[in-house]
Amino acid sequence: MKYLLLCLVLVSFMACTTEPRPINYGEDVCYYCKMNIVDRQHAAEAVTHKGRVYTFDAIECMLNYVNRHGNTGAYKFLLVNNYLNPGAFVPALESHYLISEEIPSPMGAFLSAFPDEESARSMQEKKGGQTFDWNELMAYGKTEGLIN
Repeated sequence: MKYLLLCLVLVSFMACTTEPRPINYGEDVCYYCKMNIVDRQHAAEAVTHKGRVYTFDAIECMLNYVNRHGNTGAYKFLLVNNYLNPGAFVPALESHYLISEEIPSPMGAFLSAFPDEESARSMQEKKGGQTFDWNELMAYGKTEGLIN
């Protein structure tokens, strides 16, 4: 009986993890726009403190979702795909972003994420565009209509 109780307790803790999960490209659907997630360079993910995982096909979808459903403090993880390492998440709040018409993104915002300012600026030198940190991107998105 003790063993059964211990197993139930362990399973309940494992069911309530608040960790990111890998995106199943080609199968998962964007929580915001309902499109299939196929692009490994522009997908994003938000995980609440209670462990609910929201996947997005584009960074701009996550920006809109976060803007409508609470501030960044409502999430344990906000993650974006690293443009330079497709499929690999980096923390959204620490990332740097490039909007360049030379790099298409799934929803047409031309928005890509980079793990640091140096790599964003390096890509900007090659592809043009404008770089942002998270706060600058949110402000820009609201004034330029990227965020509804």
